[in-house]
Amino acid sequence: MSVITAVAAAVLVTMAMTIVRAMRGPTIYDRILSVNSFGTATVLFIAVLGFLNGRPDFLDLGLLYALLNFIGTIALLKYFKYGNLAAEDD
Repeated sequence: MSVITAVAAAVLVTMAMTIVRAMRGPTIYDRILSVNSFGTATVLFIAVLGFLNGRPDFLDLGLLYALLNFIGTIALLKYFKYGNLAAEDD
């Protein structure tokens, strides 16, 4: 049980480091990548938390959050490249 607790603590430290990178990123793309990494670490933390509490249904929540994180990242990148979300590729 202590190994899983150490894993949860390591994931929290990773999340804190990605937030620092998001604040200090030199470009907007570095910041978006950092927020995406934070989302991935959040999915991992939800899975570990579900394992600690004996609730396997947390994995469903983690998968849903991963899907939202992916779609949000793609939408942000498209917005910053084209200026809106409705632009078509030429």
